[in-house]
Amino acid sequence: MDWKIFLTVFGTVFIAELGDKTQLATVLFAADKEVSKYTVFFAASAALVVSAAIGVLAGSLLSEYMNEKYLHYIAGVGFILIGAFTLYNA
Repeated sequence: MDWKIFLTVFGTVFIAELGDKTQLATVLFAADKEVSKYTVFFAASAALVVSAAIGVLAGSLLSEYMNEKYLHYIAGVGFILIGAFTLYNA
């Protein structure tokens, strides 16, 4: 395993997930006193694993047909558009 890549991906995803809608939804589910915290933890973990698997699969498939450089540009423009949309709706 390439630990440099592992730590880069882990750190990037961890920071991106802090305080986002997914984490806030998990907090709300866990705050319910009648719900098992283990159930919330395992369900949220499974959802993130499946979401990451879809991301890896999509990235692998796209890299077969597109230059990695263009994928970076598309991702960058996508993030800018999402940010602009968020600011516009705020």
